Amino acid sequence: MPRLLIVSNRLPITVRLAEGGAVSVEPSTGGLATGMKGPHERLGGLWIGWPGDLERLPDGARREVDRRLAELRLAGVPLSADEIARYYEGYSNAILWPLFHYSVARLPNEVSGFDTYEQVNARFADEVAARWQPGDLVWIHDYQLMLVPAMLRERVPDARIGFFLHIPFPSSEIFRLLPQRERLLEGLLGADLLGFHTATYLRHFASAALRLVGATTEVDRLRWQGREVRMGVFPMGIDAAHFSALASSPEVEELVASHRREGHQLLLGLDRLDYTKGIQRRLLAFEALLRAHPELTRKVRLVQVAVPSRENVEAYRELREEVDALVGRIHGEFATPDWSPIHYLYRGLSQAEIVALYRATDAVLVTPLRDGMNLVAKEFVAARSDGDGVLVLSEFAGAAAEMTEALLVNPYDVQRTAEVFYQALTLPEEERRTRLALLRERVMTRDVHAWAKDFIARLEQAAAKPASPALSPPGALRQALERARQAERLALLLDYDGTLVPFAATPELAAPDAALLALLRRLASRRGTEVHLVSGRRRATMERWFALLPVGLFAEHGFWGRLPGGGWTAATAAPPLTWREPVLAILREFSDRTPGTLIEEKTAGFAWHYRSADPEYGAAQAKELTLHLRSLIGDLPLEILPGDMVLEVRPRGVNKGLAVAEVRARAAADTLLLAMGDDRTDEDLFAALPAGAIAIHVGPSPSRAELRISGVRAARALLGELLA
Repeated sequence: MPRLLIVSNRLPITVRLAEGGAVSVEPSTGGLATGMKGPHERLGGLWIGWPGDLERLPDGARREVDRRLAELRLAGVPLSADEIARYYEGYSNAILWPLFHYSVARLPNEVSGFDTYEQVNARFADEVAARWQPGDLVWIHDYQLMLVPAMLRERVPDARIGFFLHIPFPSSEIFRLLPQRERLLEGLLGADLLGFHTATYLRHFASAALRLVGATTEVDRLRWQGREVRMGVFPMGIDAAHFSALASSPEVEELVASHRREGHQLLLGLDRLDYTKGIQRRLLAFEALLRAHPELTRKVRLVQVAVPSRENVEAYRELREEVDALVGRIHGEFATPDWSPIHYLYRGLSQAEIVALYRATDAVLVTPLRDGMNLVAKEFVAARSDGDGVLVLSEFAGAAAEMTEALLVNPYDVQRTAEVFYQALTLPEEERRTRLALLRERVMTRDVHAWAKDFIARLEQAAAKPASPALSPPGALRQALERARQAERLALLLDYDGTLVPFAATPELAAPDAALLALLRRLASRRGTEVHLVSGRRRATMERWFALLPVGLFAEHGFWGRLPGGGWTAATAAPPLTWREPVLAILREFSDRTPGTLIEEKTAGFAWHYRSADPEYGAAQAKELTLHLRSLIGDLPLEILPGDMVLEVRPRGVNKGLAVAEVRARAAADTLLLAMGDDRTDEDLFAALPAGAIAIHVGPSPSRAELRISGVRAARALLGELLA
């Protein structure tokens, strides 16, 4: 079995210094700590994270803490108070937390702290890399560490890395507001497996990755920098058996009896005091319930537990004041000398006290404005071993995706939420028990242990899958480069877009820069070397950009050719023109209804570019356009060629292999041909090369070329080494 390295912002322990200097290290009881306990013990790995503020501990106590951490197989990542303020309280919780929960109005005017966030993530990556052993699985958790997967990939390329996001991933329209959006996406894409609570979060991530960094998606996987990144939906559960057993304990039974009153119904809200939890709207809905149903006076009460959170943050202090004011207003309007409509507790409760409230309540109200999962809903269901009770659940909680038997509400609709509260109080017993039985079966079987086991199994599968074609070893590239250097005569056949320059939003924006023009000029001046640019572009564009260089030019995939010092000639007769107008009409129709697309007219065909269109809509339109064109073309000697954000229609037989034939026809027999290209059109170029030639593919897509390099930068660097 492989070791498991668990990586989270916080270690699952609490360090306390008692009077007299004695130090204690106590295990935490949160959902993640519970879920990871089994894999941590069973797979014999390490848990890496911040141990808490240890700076004030005396040296002896620090040594004792280190000893206890080692015994528990925990590895601490020390963070200073300033780092916690900027990385955790700042960028993580003042920027990422509100934005991922759609609270855009709470973002500060200036987004700061990313530099510290990056530094701390690098510290975590360093610690994991130092502890990593071959065969280990690495499981990184949550939004505080979104850069770690890519950073660890740089340090340990062969690491098997999983990442799970415990909060919602917002829609791409929200996520793109972040100034560091690309960096965060690239950080996450360093993983082999990305896990989310719901299919909606997965879809949002895939959309953001496509729109912002161009990572294409195929169902549950992404292609990124020559790698395959898997995505999965893993709804987190709870330790359901523990909650069920605790609910039947004598301690809890005694507390339950103290909460229940004859003739009274109880509603329960249990939340950390956070603006995402919707406490104010829940109180407003309860107020509306009392107004609409005065007969409930003295017969129903709401117990609202608000666990203190981030009390040093102004926004949270204002939230507490707002909740206090609402509770006071409702009391003032509805309370009687012997009845209070709301019992408001601003403190944490023991687990036994919480479970007793779950058992005693008639309905639990889980109505966040946005929540990654919300485990309170599942804890309530697991605790109701009596088979009764109602769950009112916000449709904006991740739990709603699987707990469909709950009474679902839109918390922004206060009046409708009040009506559902009343429905919960008046639901017939048979329906209550039917709904809860279905919920309970799911919660008890899909617990936190199954969640962890499922993710780890999927991580092993994802990491074991063969990666995309690997880059050529440096030794193989050096050997090919040396062959090219030693050749008496060398002919370079170079694709342009995607090989010598990166793709641009529109074709005209991908003009050659000064550095590239200088490189091509120096290559063409090298003894015994001729340079040919082989492109799908129009000859007018090639002429405008490269006419002053002593290089050969081949336009429209070899249909037009111009050797150094000569004029343009066609490699074959122009095809009949009868097909052009019908094809052009279809292309224009699709361009009109697909904003951001353009048509490039060529002598021998057309190119329909959709790089500037909405990525998802553009790709869908390209598929539909392909079907229309195939139907129109029928048996005509034409072919449809999909490329990188482009769809081309051209006569059959017009391809880059024509350029190879022309170069070979005029070259000496001992000339070594070296070709470079990045897409499907360049496969014709590689196929036409004679035996012994050098074919180099640029980028991650499949290719017949024997050698492969990463991208444009690597292609220019390799050509530059020819001059060394």
